[in-house]
Amino acid sequence: MNDRAQIPSQLLLTLQALRDKAMAAESLNALAFSIANDAYPLLRFRQALVFARHASGQHELLCVSGLAKPQEDSPYLVWLRRAVPWLAERVPSAAPTWLARSDLDPPPEVSDGWAEWWPEGAWCVPMAGRNGQRLGLVVFLLDEPVQEGLAPLLQGLFQTWSYCWASLSGQGRLKGWRPSRRQVLVALAVLAALLLVPVRQKALAPAEIVSRHAQIISSPIDGVIAQMHVRPNQPVEAGAPLFTLDETTLRNRADVLRKEVAVADAELVAASQRAFDNPQSKSELTVLTGKAQQRRSELSGVQAQLERTQVTAPRAGVAVYSDPNDWLGKPVVTGERILLVADPAQPAMLVQLPVADAIALEVGAPVTLYLTAYPLQPLHGKILETSYQARLNEESVVAYRLLVSIDDGDEAVRRLGLHGTAKLYGERVVLGYYLLRRPIAAARAWLGW
Repeated sequence: MNDRAQIPSQLLLTLQALRDKAMAAESLNALAFSIANDAYPLLRFRQALVFARHASGQHELLCVSGLAKPQEDSPYLVWLRRAVPWLAERVPSAAPTWLARSDLDPPPEVSDGWAEWWPEGAWCVPMAGRNGQRLGLVVFLLDEPVQEGLAPLLQGLFQTWSYCWASLSGQGRLKGWRPSRRQVLVALAVLAALLLVPVRQKALAPAEIVSRHAQIISSPIDGVIAQMHVRPNQPVEAGAPLFTLDETTLRNRADVLRKEVAVADAELVAASQRAFDNPQSKSELTVLTGKAQQRRSELSGVQAQLERTQVTAPRAGVAVYSDPNDWLGKPVVTGERILLVADPAQPAMLVQLPVADAIALEVGAPVTLYLTAYPLQPLHGKILETSYQARLNEESVVAYRLLVSIDDGDEAVRRLGLHGTAKLYGERVVLGYYLLRRPIAAARAWLGW
């Protein structure tokens, strides 16, 4: 009585251990190895075979009890490839089934191998997913059917195997679509055809609205800016004062030179009067005359510089510069750029195309400008001129300079100084070249081709 009472508890412990090993399996092959070998204490089978069923209906041998890796070219495995599909058709999808050779009357190609390698019967346990789809088949080779009291106890273990099988094979998750070979070939053909579709090259670059006719106003002399007479973006007329240079140093210099001219003239008059009585004084007249002329020339030069301290607009337009406070009191040298006088009636796009994004562009290529202030009102134009050489811009990026016309847009949208992003359109190329142009260029630079 004690032995009989202990059998169910031992059986339950064995079943629990088998479930734990199944749950701990990290791959489908590991689970198949556990099914084929760890169930021997319960069933005492001659051999256990684990097959996986693919979507095409074919069965793949995953594990044979007692073997680490089956030899695919052995006669036994060759026979299994013929026998297992026939055997699987006679196994229901939901319940384990006992199949005896004498009851089935198998065909000769199955019956001969069964008689040679298998015992009289085989217990087939189907592995199914949650939707009832057949995932695999486990075959236990036994000399006699399983005891009636043991089969119901093993049902929970079989369900655990099926659950783990579905999870490890991806059936527990959303089932993904697995294309056939023909579908893969068709997809590759369509992809190759798409790569040959002609598309237009495009490039993005920062841009700014400038004037096509803008004149640089620079400092005419060395000095210090005393006053800016115009504000940024203020309209000016021709001859309107723009800025004034400090005149203190020049005026003091002019006053000193006037006195030096007066002194030189007085010395020249005195020498002229002495020349009537003293012949030696005549030789001083030439020196004093040259000295007086030199002083007058210096005074004329300083007076001319004084006249140039007031800088006026050479033409009508808009004064373009940053901030008056940046210039007040700042020392400047001759030729230093102070501001621009631009014609707002002839706007254009100034595009800075980075070298890394450069594409083949010709004069007349279309360009679309998307302004940051007016993103829903793009401006369109065509390339007027391109720089031959790339230079470092204010953002420390080596870029080409492109001047683009503006063919449409309201006056407020085309206001000078607005910034945005320009889309440049190049020649038509195949889609494959368009997508792989930069990777190919990077690979060639890296490999040194």
